[in-house]
Amino acid sequence: MKEDNNQIEILIDHEIFPRLLGVGDINLRLIEDNFESQLTARDGRILIKGNRKESEPIRKVFHDLEALFRSRSNVSTDDVKTVLRLVGAGAQDPQQNNGESEGVVITIETPRVVINSKSALQARYVSLMEKMSITFSIGPAGTGKTYLAVAMAIDRFQRRLIDKIILVRPVVETGETLGFLPGDILEKVDPYFRPLYDALDEMLTREQVRRYIDRGLIEIAPLAYMRGRTLNKAFVILDEAQNTTSGQMKMFLTRLGVGSMAVLTGDLTQIDLDDPEKSGLKEAKELLNGIKGIGFIDFTDKDVVRHKLVADILRAYNNTREKV
Repeated sequence: MKEDNNQIEILIDHEIFPRLLGVGDINLRLIEDNFESQLTARDGRILIKGNRKESEPIRKVFHDLEALFRSRSNVSTDDVKTVLRLVGAGAQDPQQNNGESEGVVITIETPRVVINSKSALQARYVSLMEKMSITFSIGPAGTGKTYLAVAMAIDRFQRRLIDKIILVRPVVETGETLGFLPGDILEKVDPYFRPLYDALDEMLTREQVRRYIDRGLIEIAPLAYMRGRTLNKAFVILDEAQNTTSGQMKMFLTRLGVGSMAVLTGDLTQIDLDDPEKSGLKEAKELLNGIKGIGFIDFTDKDVVRHKLVADILRAYNNTREKV
């Protein structure tokens, strides 16, 4: 990237340049619409005029698109939108919409069922996942945190906006270690991932689930197996995120690559770590709230959509804790 007093210049490989811009420069215009700066394409160069603070995120957008093109020989407008989300361009937090989701029902279609949001907060949650690169969903069991995240992952996979779905959980052991349990790694972690399997079985046929897992299009992995990886064009769900440590949370969040998005679900009242104060989810909520491109949504027992007794039970336990 070159710069002078009036403009900043990004150099792009001449062979890639016209195809990266899209037909009629549609990709260039889409990028420009998300920034205040004026962008001009000329002879393998992108000229940036305007807000100098935008030069680095704009450079990163073109760098990521160039890398994506080299891996797949194609860049679509959906790819451009995804890369823009990753740098936080044009991202808005639906939680700041002054209640515009009230009364709105959002539908997600999967091969076996059509899923409708059951509350304004669920609609806001789905909207958040559509707009943000990273979404934190925090609240008690029965609020649809994991179920809607899996539905969104399948929706994105069906529309070919992602190449694979990765389901991740921290394995917090209670007595038996994975090394002592029989079977391969999938058989060992199977009990921990049962809620995710249940959601998959509702939305896909058993044959589809088995075929996608065999082909690596759906991946089931303990959190420890994420270390050292870069996850490109994937929808990654980290379930039970309250049981991550600070180091594990940081490691997971820095795995995301080009075209990927992540949803992290957890319940801060159900931390199984030896020291609940060291929960990576609790720390992330304090450190990352307010960062552009990262969204948070908080459910309470009032948002439980399972049997009415579930909400009553949660409320009773919460009231007991408050009295202690």
